Amino acid sequence: MPGGQARSVPPRELARDPENWPEATIPDHPQARVVQAIASALTRHMTSQGLGLRRVAALSGVNRQAVTNLLVGSSWPDVATLSRLEDGLGIGLYPGVSGPGSRHC
Repeated sequence: MPGGQARSVPPRELARDPENWPEATIPDHPQARVVQAIASALTRHMTSQGLGLRRVAALSGVNRQAVTNLLVGSSWPDVATLSRLEDGLGIGLYPGVSGPGSRHC
């Protein structure tokens, strides 16, 4: 999904059951499923480490509202945001990546 008007719809609204985000079913939108997987991974990490929004923001340099928007599926995170979150938290959030700096070959 290369941007433009298609990105005006939040990822969670592309789900069959948006109220269940990030566990919602997204049948026909692979890009929204990537955002969903990132939100799920971030949620799991925050829960397991006892991190709140302020701590995630402080560690990553991503403002709290951007983190919230990602977690609730109301925005399409950009590469810079994802990179800062991964580097700041020391984890891979993008599906299939085990940690910051991992390479796909």
